[in-house]
Amino acid sequence: MPPLSHSAKTCANIVLEVVPMVMRTLRVEMRQHRAADLSVVQFRTLNYLNNHPGTSLSAVGEHIGLTLPAMSTLVDGLVERKLVKRGAAAGDRRRITLVLTEPGQTALNATKAAAEAQLAQRLARLSPADCAVVTQAMQILRPLFVPEPPGPAAP
Repeated sequence: MPPLSHSAKTCANIVLEVVPMVMRTLRVEMRQHRAADLSVVQFRTLNYLNNHPGTSLSAVGEHIGLTLPAMSTLVDGLVERKLVKRGAAAGDRRRITLVLTEPGQTALNATKAAAEAQLAQRLARLSPADCAVVTQAMQILRPLFVPEPPGPAAP
């Protein structure tokens, strides 16, 4: 692998510095406003299921960064609240799949809308030109960080 150029190192440094601050701010905002009464990890779980319907518990846990027992407990709570539904995979009833329910989709949408409104309020301090730069930067970064599609789950 060729050595990183100075500009790539500088870019990596600023991403490492800024992204955690952005995530911390989002967590604080979500906790303060308790949109749809979801924690950040519950929101991330619902969002992942929205983007990967029928996925396995282990795939969600890997994405979220929780152990299988912790993820199972979290999903149990979401199932109990009727936000997520467990099902059997087509062709392999031993494999459990997870999908959002209609109330789960509603909760996700409400939480996203509240988080977006809070973030937009903060970003409104930027000039339109700076907002355009941030938008362009995010569009440039997105393809570099698209998660790998989940592989087949272990039985």
